[in-house]
Amino acid sequence: MRKCFLLLLIIAFPLFVGAQEVNAVITINTDQVNQTNQQIFKTLETSLTDLVNKTKWTNRTYKEVEKLNARMFITVTAYQNNSFTATIQLQSSRPVFNTSYDSPVFNYKDNEFNFEYTEFQPLLFNPNVYQSNLVSVVAYYVYVMLGIDADTFELNGGTDFYKQAQTVVTQAQGGSSSSGWNQDTSERTRFELIDNLQSNTFKEYRVAMYNYHRKGLDVLADNNSTGKQVISGTMRLIETLIKRRPNAFLIQTFFDAKSEEIKNVFSDGPKVDVVQLKETLNRIAPLYSSTWKEIEY
Repeated sequence: MRKCFLLLLIIAFPLFVGAQEVNAVITINTDQVNQTNQQIFKTLETSLTDLVNKTKWTNRTYKEVEKLNARMFITVTAYQNNSFTATIQLQSSRPVFNTSYDSPVFNYKDNEFNFEYTEFQPLLFNPNVYQSNLVSVVAYYVYVMLGIDADTFELNGGTDFYKQAQTVVTQAQGGSSSSGWNQDTSERTRFELIDNLQSNTFKEYRVAMYNYHRKGLDVLADNNSTGKQVISGTMRLIETLIKRRPNAFLIQTFFDAKSEEIKNVFSDGPKVDVVQLKETLNRIAPLYSSTWKEIEY
């Protein structure tokens, strides 16, 4: 579990028993909006930061060092009469054992983030009631990121978080007319993401997330060769999933977060034979072929 993994780090940081689970930086970009009064956007940024970082999202107790590190970039493309058209980019990372390095875990952009907001209105999350598209989208991604983070520390450790995200989806489907919550042919909706994360059809993804991080990255500092072999084996596990479900949504999110890291891992430290690895990477993630070419061996 994440708590066991971080036990050795605890003595280096002050502890706050009962602290909330997320340490997020939220940025709102309004470059595309012709609005001279920027105060409402600043207020919204502050309110969202408080919502994410001060809400108690679970019944677990988190120490400061155990918090999820995340960033949310909201780009407002249109604003009129308290109606916002926007996109939201989500990023999260987790520490790697025996290093000062934070590994990117989730990197995803949601283009369907439209909401209503009146300046100074309270932004509060109630797990039992749909309140607004703004709160629901943010809460949904908090649970998704908490779940993916937990999966990197414990095999299938994110299950409870995914169930919470699924509850948010179900409530939004009944209470919201905004897009992104329902299943459609694009297979790139919030519904599809959480459905895939919980589906046995995509079980290799969650195993791969655990193996890649806990058995691969976390052992690199002590045994570089073994760590690289595990990470290389993870790519073959992902290939098994791709053979069954080509163009899987989760595989796209994996390589959006991991492509540069994979290149750097295999271009540094003790050398290993990466010819077969590069062949596998080009088969399963051809969109990143230029990145794979940069792997030196």
